[in-house]
Amino acid sequence: MAAKKPAKKPNVSKDELMGYYREMLMIRRFEEKAGQLYGMGLIGGFCHLYIGQEAVVVGLEATTKDGDKRITSYRDHGHMLACGMDPKGIMAELTGREGGFSKGKGGSMHMFSKEKHFYGGHGIVAAQVPLGAGLAFSDKYRGNDNVTFAYFGDGAANQGQVYETYNMAELWALPVVFVIENNQYAMGTSVQRSTKSPSLWERGAAYGIEGEEVDGMDVLAVKAAGEKAVAHCRAGKGPYILEVNTYRYRGHSMSDPAKYRTREEVQKMRDERDPIEQVRDILITGNHASEDDLKAIDKEIKAIVNEAAEFSKTSPEPALEELWTDIYAEVEA
Repeated sequence: MAAKKPAKKPNVSKDELMGYYREMLMIRRFEEKAGQLYGMGLIGGFCHLYIGQEAVVVGLEATTKDGDKRITSYRDHGHMLACGMDPKGIMAELTGREGGFSKGKGGSMHMFSKEKHFYGGHGIVAAQVPLGAGLAFSDKYRGNDNVTFAYFGDGAANQGQVYETYNMAELWALPVVFVIENNQYAMGTSVQRSTKSPSLWERGAAYGIEGEEVDGMDVLAVKAAGEKAVAHCRAGKGPYILEVNTYRYRGHSMSDPAKYRTREEVQKMRDERDPIEQVRDILITGNHASEDDLKAIDKEIKAIVNEAAEFSKTSPEPALEELWTDIYAEVEA
C-alpha cells in the first residue's frame, strides 16, 4: 500500500503554539524531576521516561474531543500529563503514595483515570493493543463517534497480538488509531537490527488498514497527521495506523546506561531535532513570544512540578487495607 501524501501542516495561532510549548515543557520538566526522585530512592520499581518524545502525544491530544480514549505502554507519564491528569496525582503514584491515581498501588506503569479516559500504562509489551481495540469496540457498539488512541513502540510492533488486533479491528471497522511510537530502540536493540521491514506502518496493508509515517519530533506534523487519522475513524472507515518517528534521549528505563548508542548520536538529535526547541524557535523568530515570556513559562512549570514532588513525598503511604481493594468489580445482578 502506497503511503498517503503527508498532511499539510496546519496554520496555527500564537495561542496554540504557546499551548504546545507549555505542554511539551511540562512533560520534559516532570520527567526530569521523576528521574531525580528515582535517583534519590523515592521511586521504586521501574521508571521509563518520555524525554525527547513529547511532540507525539501533545500533537495527537490536540486532535481529540471529550470522550476519546487513550491507552499506552509503560512509558506513560507524558500521556497522562497531555490528557490533563493532575501532576500531583501522577507523581504521588510514582512514589507509591495514597494520593496517587491508583492509590499508590500501580506505580509508574499502572495508573488510570476514568475521568480523563486514560486506560493505562501497561507493563506487558503490546498488551495494550488488543485492549485498545476493545475500547474502540465499546464506542462502535454504542454508536458514537469517539476514537481510541492505542500507543505502542517499535519493539511491540513485532508482537503477534498486534497483528491479530489489526485483523479484527479492520474486520469490524473499529475507530482506533494505532500509534507506533518508533523511538528507534526497543530496549537496547535498534529497529534496523530487529526488522527487515522498510517501515512498520505498512504492515497494516496485509489487513487493508490505511496509514502513514510522520515526523514525531515536529508537533505540527504530528497534529496534521493526527487530524487525518481521527477524521478517518470518526467517518466510520475503520482503524488507521500512524508510525510516528521519534527519539528518546534517556535509556529504556532508569536502570539502562544506554551503551548501545553513542553520546554523539543523542547530542546530535538534541541539537538539531529537539521538539521543544523547534517550537521555541518558531515563537521567537515569529515574534510571538520573547525570551522573557518563555523563561516565565519555564519558571511557572518548574513551580508546578516542584509542588507535585513535594506532594508525592508528604502524601501518606496506602493503608494495609488497600491491598484488598479494587481486585474485583462489584456489579449488581
